[in-house]
Amino acid sequence: MQTFNHLITTRPHEVRQVLISDLHLSPEEPALVQAFLALLNDCLALPALKRLFILGDWFEVWIGDDAYLTLSNDARQSHWLTPLIVKLKQLRVAGCEILVMHGNRDFLLDQPFCNLFGGELIYEPYTLTVGQQHYRLEHGDALCIDDKKYQFFRKIMRNRLTQWYLLNKSLEKRLAIADKMRQKSQQNNANKATHIMDVNDDAVIQAVTNSDALLHGHTHRPDIHQATDTKKRYVLGDWRLLNQNTSKPMVSAVIGVVIANEHSDSNKAEFKLVEFKRLMA
Repeated sequence: MQTFNHLITTRPHEVRQVLISDLHLSPEEPALVQAFLALLNDCLALPALKRLFILGDWFEVWIGDDAYLTLSNDARQSHWLTPLIVKLKQLRVAGCEILVMHGNRDFLLDQPFCNLFGGELIYEPYTLTVGQQHYRLEHGDALCIDDKKYQFFRKIMRNRLTQWYLLNKSLEKRLAIADKMRQKSQQNNANKATHIMDVNDDAVIQAVTNSDALLHGHTHRPDIHQATDTKKRYVLGDWRLLNQNTSKPMVSAVIGVVIANEHSDSNKAEFKLVEFKRLMA
């Protein structure tokens, strides 16, 4: 797997699409926020970039679009999200589509927030055509069917009535609920066997039935697996602080790129995983 710390590749004219997931951004982790801004700057410098996918868990927690949309203009000026919105809007104006998918952390994210930068909320499964192959995109938590408790929780949280109920509570109450759910999730995960929190092989085979490949995040286990004899499963990585106790933390993430020779047609495009590393000042 190739590693890049600037412009993602040494051949910027070949990058057509970028796919990322599991950034888990929050004001408590400024290095991750700065790393995302650095990636967006790289994307702005890619002359042939047409799409940026964010495949879930963009944020560590999202309690509703109104948490930002209801802020005054003065409050927005100093808010940690504003530089991201500004940079994403620049990318959209430059001609790059920004497609955002829900994760298990940010399932309350909605189109009004995406409208701030011209993005589009997409739903899983989403089909991405790369060359002559069809890739099934999803966040990945629905594939972890061995974790029965989580799947029950997921079913409840993805229900429209549950979301309506949550969004009709005050922001303070929603934040308290989110903190409680995170604490309970951490406690539960600490007692679970490792394999239970990974994808189920049968679920993967079923998911990839009508596709040529499967691409997801969620598990924080970036790799390339053989899903069947002829089909692969690509796992995007979470954004990690490698040396967070130093003055200059290193951020690493395994991301996806769709590349094509600038002189070839779209049928010659190919997908690959690369590692994005950035030393933050």
